[in-house]
Amino acid sequence: MKKTLLFLLAVIPLCLGAEIYTLRFAGPVDPLLEEYAVSSLRAIAGRGDARLVVIEMDTPGGFDASMRAIIKAMLNVGVPVAVLVTPKGGRAASAGFFILLAGDIAAMAPGTNTGAAHPVSMTGSDIEKTMREKITNDAVSYVKALARNRGRSEELAEKAVRESRSYTAEECLKNGLIDLVAADTRELIAKLQGRTVTLAGGRTITLDLRAQKIIAMEMSQRQKFLRTITNPSLAYFLLIFGLIGLFIEFTHPGGVLPGILGGISLLLAFLAFQVLPINYVGLFLILLSIGFFVAEIKVQGFGVLGIGGIVSFVLGSVMLIKSPIPEMRPAMPMIITFAVCFACIFLFLTWKVFAAMKRRSETGVEGIVGETGVAKTDIDSRQGKVFVHGEWWNAVADGLIPAGSRIRVEAVENLVLKVRKSGG
Repeated sequence: MKKTLLFLLAVIPLCLGAEIYTLRFAGPVDPLLEEYAVSSLRAIAGRGDARLVVIEMDTPGGFDASMRAIIKAMLNVGVPVAVLVTPKGGRAASAGFFILLAGDIAAMAPGTNTGAAHPVSMTGSDIEKTMREKITNDAVSYVKALARNRGRSEELAEKAVRESRSYTAEECLKNGLIDLVAADTRELIAKLQGRTVTLAGGRTITLDLRAQKIIAMEMSQRQKFLRTITNPSLAYFLLIFGLIGLFIEFTHPGGVLPGILGGISLLLAFLAFQVLPINYVGLFLILLSIGFFVAEIKVQGFGVLGIGGIVSFVLGSVMLIKSPIPEMRPAMPMIITFAVCFACIFLFLTWKVFAAMKRRSETGVEGIVGETGVAKTDIDSRQGKVFVHGEWWNAVADGLIPAGSRIRVEAVENLVLKVRKSGG
C-alpha cells in the first residue's frame, strides 16, 4: 500500500505537469495564419497546463488585420509567449516585426533579421498622402506601445516603421529590441530556465522548464490544404488550368473530364483569391486574352487577335496578384512559361490558317480544276462527256479530243468542264 501511494505521488505530478507548446509561423501573415494562431492560442489557454508558448517565426510580413488579431490572442493567452525568429537566414519583416515585439520574450537565431515595417498597400497601389500619414502614425503608435510594455527600445521600433530600418539579431540584442539570441527552440528553452517574465496583465512568473514535454501545435488538415492552394503560383496555375479545361470542354462537347477538372480548378483558384490580394483588372485581362485566342481560332483574325491575346495575358498575369511582398505574387518564370506556350500555340494555328489559304481547294467545284481524267466521248467546242475524280461531267474543248484520250481540267463554267488533251 505504501509503495502504491509513493508511486501515485510520483506519477500524478508528471501527468498533471505543465507543458511547452510550439507554433510555427512560416510564410505571409494572412487570414489562414491568423485562424491557425488564434485557434491554437485559445486552445492552449483553455487547457490550463501550459508553462510556455514558443512561436517559431519566419515571415516576410502580411496583412495588418491578421497581425493585430494574432497579437491580441498572444496578449490574452495567460501564459508566457516567446517569439523566436528561426531558422538561420529567416526573418521577421513588416508584420512579423510587430509580432516579435509583442512576445513576452523576444528572441532571434543568429543570421536572422527583423524590421522593415513601414506600412504599404497589399495591392501595391499608391496610398493618398494624408491617408498614408494616418496609417504610418497609427502603426508607429502601435509598435511603440508594444515596445514600451515590454521594456524594449521605442526609438529603434519607430525607425523600423517610419524609415523601414532592418536589424540583425546581434543589433537587436545590443540595442534592447530583443531579450536573447538562441539557435533553436531547445536552446531558447534552456536559456529561459529560471528567468522571470512579466506578462501583459502585469503578472510576474518565474519559468521552471526542466524536463517539460514539448508539444507542437500543427495546422489542421483543412488549414494545411488551404495554405497550399493559396500559394500565389499554385493559385495562378489553377486559374489558367481551369480556363483551359473549360475551353476544351466547350469546344469539344462530351469530353467530360476536361470540364470536370477545369471547373474544380477554377473554383479552387477563386477560393485562393479570397485570401490573396487580387487585382480584378488583371483577372479580367486574363479572361479577355482567352476570348481573343478563341476568336482567333474561330474567325481567323490573321494574327491580330492572337497578338492582342498574348499582350492581354501577360499584362493580366503580372497585375493579377499585385503585392509588395514577393512571396504573395506568382513566380515570373511561371507567367513567362504560360505566355510562351500560348504564343507557340497561336503561331502554330496562324501558320496553319495561312497554309490552308495558300493550298488549292480540294473539295467542291473548285477542287476539280487541275485534275486529270478520261474522255468518254468525242469532245468538241459544243459537247462531250468525261470521267474525272470518280464522276461523269459534261465537257467542252477548244479542239477535237477523241474518246479514250487523257484530259486535264482547265476551268469550270456552270458545271461544265473546260478541258484540254493531256500528254500524261
